[in-house]
Amino acid sequence: MAFSVGNLVKDITASFGKKGGTDSVLGIDIGASSIKVVQLRSSRGTAVLETYGEIALGPYGKQAVGKVVKLPPETIAEALTDLMREANVTARVAGISIPFSSSLITVLDLPKVAADAMKRMIPIEARKYIPVPIAEVTLDWSVLPPEEGKESAFDQLQGKPVARVKGQEVLLVAIHNDILATYQNVSANAGITVSFYEIDIFSTIRSSLGHGIAPFLLVDLGAATTKIYVVERGIVRLTHLMSEGGMHATEILERSMGWEFEKAERVKRERGLIDSTAYSGEENEKIKSALLSTLSRVFSEVNRVLLSYGQRYNKNVSRVVLTGGGASFPGLAPIAKTSLSAEVEIANPFAYTEAPAFLDDVLRQIGPGFTVAVGLALRKLKHN
Repeated sequence: MAFSVGNLVKDITASFGKKGGTDSVLGIDIGASSIKVVQLRSSRGTAVLETYGEIALGPYGKQAVGKVVKLPPETIAEALTDLMREANVTARVAGISIPFSSSLITVLDLPKVAADAMKRMIPIEARKYIPVPIAEVTLDWSVLPPEEGKESAFDQLQGKPVARVKGQEVLLVAIHNDILATYQNVSANAGITVSFYEIDIFSTIRSSLGHGIAPFLLVDLGAATTKIYVVERGIVRLTHLMSEGGMHATEILERSMGWEFEKAERVKRERGLIDSTAYSGEENEKIKSALLSTLSRVFSEVNRVLLSYGQRYNKNVSRVVLTGGGASFPGLAPIAKTSLSAEVEIANPFAYTEAPAFLDDVLRQIGPGFTVAVGLALRKLKHN
């Protein structure tokens, strides 16, 4: 099965207001250290949360919880099957995310041509950006709508018009065929029918968007990597990948305190940057310093991206949204707000769903790690 971004702009920018199908739908996020699932159903135009769950992949590779592991498709399918059973998942039709690190996303500046000519032009242009033969990847693209009343972002540089022939912006997405084959293998072994694959960035945008048309920056703090991307009017305008994530922070804490990885991971998740009476003042500062060593580099890079985007497009990004499992660190929000040159908020994807009130605090706490799974389920629900 191929993936599609054909309705990407419409999917992302449209709010969840239309009544979908009555059947339950499933979003599956297969990450580097865990799998997350979210099952929703539609009720009078509202997305109702039926169940959710997460399972660590480390133990399936004889590693600790929180470790990044590379597993064969059959083992991933085993973990997914276990998770669906434990979470009482009943849906068997799903959307599955593709990691941003396994894809290429770029915005092309092309002349305005007819659809047939565009179909011939895209593979030729894609060769300039893709380091493998075109036959080894699956391509899709979507023509981006022009910004009403203004020139394209590509026509603006330092606030001055660029003299060139007017064209159009095209969002190009490429995924290696081997990656798609792996996920097809996983879904087949887990007894799942996949209706679409979607790069995790787009799922995250869908479940985190709610800020109008102004540019905002998403920081996805994952286990293996940190993804940074600027979104404007629902469109990914800039992407940046850092090879540092939550596991890196745990490893620094492990070495700093002389702990086992399991203990470092547990302390990171449970107390994060907040002082604990279980440790002395010196130990609390040492723990905080170890975790901040990774976060400080991330925040520094975010500020660099904010400055670079503002200089390139003469636009300010005033809001930063933190997502991913790392965004659930206790005590992260105040540190981020003092470290970043923009307003900061923590993603709350479950705000787009209806759930029992007693779950509000829990869902808000774990929400950042479920942005992809929720975004996938929302897309599937709208297209039922």
